[in-house]
Amino acid sequence: MKARISELLKKLKMSERTKTILNWTCRVLLAAMFFYTGYIKLPESFSWKYNLQFAITLTGYELLPENPEWVIPFIAQWFPWVEIALGVFLLIGWKMRYVAAAATSLLLFFTVLLTITYLRGIDANCGCFDFNSKITPLTILRDSIILIPALYLLFERRSPAKYEIPETPKNSSENGESAVS
Repeated sequence: MKARISELLKKLKMSERTKTILNWTCRVLLAAMFFYTGYIKLPESFSWKYNLQFAITLTGYELLPENPEWVIPFIAQWFPWVEIALGVFLLIGWKMRYVAAAATSLLLFFTVLLTITYLRGIDANCGCFDFNSKITPLTILRDSIILIPALYLLFERRSPAKYEIPETPKNSSENGESAVS
């Protein structure tokens, strides 16, 4: 599948400028989304405690048959910081292939989780962008659409020249000549 997507992107024959603009657009959109979704899940005091509303939303998915006492609070405490970190890494471009894979995996996981929860007939809140929206087919469609820029960043093939460090021109002082004329 990865080869097919890469071939499709090659056939589009975009210029490097268009690829760069598309790359930055995807990165900024995903980063803004991760900043926002992480921010709303933080506790009001920005402490290392967890947001009770987010923990209740996670419990509503009924993912684990018997939730151990520590699982939901652990996820509710750390997950917002993971989302914010993904947003930062997307903006600064650090290890983009890995960050894009993490973003895609996270979005895919939650899209599948929402779909399973909906198909099981569980009346739960999504918890993605607020804590009052129920899981519906439109919620699942929205999350599926958000996957598109993450998949683009994951499968995008940049020219090797973009990653190479340009050689610095040799300074005339290295050749024994004086730099001052």
